[in-house]
Amino acid sequence: MIAPPEDRNSDFDIHALEGIYLLYWKIEECAETVTLDTPLAKLERHMLVCLEVPRRMGDLGREMLALPSTVTAMADALEAKGLLTRERDPSDRRAWLLSLTAEGHELRRILANKAGDVFREISGLSETDFSQFLEIALKIRSKIMESGLPKGPQE
Repeated sequence: MIAPPEDRNSDFDIHALEGIYLLYWKIEECAETVTLDTPLAKLERHMLVCLEVPRRMGDLGREMLALPSTVTAMADALEAKGLLTRERDPSDRRAWLLSLTAEGHELRRILANKAGDVFREISGLSETDFSQFLEIALKIRSKIMESGLPKGPQE
């Protein structure tokens, strides 16, 4: 018996989501094996990637779904390694703004390139498929950013 169209769509949705989850976890697994001159914890790598431009600590924590104390600890560690600087946000002196140093930008570039290589290897997508995936993924990201990030843990 053939399932009604809405059931087939649900199965498709589940399989598509499963593919996204598996891709994410496979990339995470491969990222753990990347050797860097500066050893970084998983969340430190995530913070570097998120700091393409200077960001407020609170905004960064919400995007990473991390507790403020976790963001502070990561910022302390990355600052100690010479990868970022912390300064008061000129638009709100109560908030801290994190910025990558030149060394931090270089390490971020290396991580981004390696992540792209790993993604292409794991996904098996052709360049055309990759371009289509990128376009769709950016639409999804934009929609989520417009509607608001998920609520992460609160301290």
